[in-house]
Amino acid sequence: MEVFINRKPVGVEVPTSLAELLAREGIPAEGVAVAVDNRVVPRSEWAATAVAEGMKITVIRAVCGG
Repeated sequence: MEVFINRKPVGVEVPTSLAELLAREGIPAEGVAVAVDNRVVPRSEWAATAVAEGMKITVIRAVCGG
């Protein structure tokens, strides 16, 4: 199946949780916010959130500086 992470298509095996997908893509759990289909998903829900065909996942990384 295919999902999109920051508009980039990514192939995913089924079943996969959001936490598994992010780990596989090398996205750290700390210092990021994640939204799925324009809804913020708290880190506490990543493992329970199943990835589905066509999901649009947005990852925002916190950065220091000004």
